[in-house]
Amino acid sequence: MARTKEFDKDQALDAAIDVFREHGFEGTSTEMLVRAMKIGRQSLYDTFGDKWTLYCLAVERYSAAETDAHIAMVRGGPRALDGIRAMMERVVENAGQACLGVSSICEFGQSQPELTALHRAADLRLKKVATEHIRQAQAAGDVDTSLSADAAADFLFASVAGIRIAARGGASREQLHSIAGLALRTLT
Repeated sequence: MARTKEFDKDQALDAAIDVFREHGFEGTSTEMLVRAMKIGRQSLYDTFGDKWTLYCLAVERYSAAETDAHIAMVRGGPRALDGIRAMMERVVENAGQACLGVSSICEFGQSQPELTALHRAADLRLKKVATEHIRQAQAAGDVDTSLSADAAADFLFASVAGIRIAARGGASREQLHSIAGLALRTLT
């Protein structure tokens, strides 16, 4: 008779996310994962498949959570520009922790179709909301109407990636705030 699983799958996946965030796919060993996830090697394989499948699940879960958090910030301001500003401030505040989304793009580019599809889905969802809010901010007179809302959203998310990479490279909080501030200033 098979034993029942004695661990919480979501908690184990969150622990794997933490390891992959810090070490990437190639830098993460199965031993590191089983230690962090507090499960046996066979439980890892039985529940999550191989390391690659676990990595894809981790990127998917992480991307969904980050996208949800960004969207909540963008939608949370009394004015559209306030929400965009809040999202950028959140990025700066959390930039000290490695971003699994940016890290996986840096590690694999578009060489892995599964990852590319995961990133594209999250990006499209977030860009749609950001673009809508940029248009609202333009209608309110808070964002330059000569800018393409789509291009402005692309620029903001390139800035988000830049902030996260700069933080990983040792940029100070002041420098990160400066980058975010300059990105916002380009919109007005």
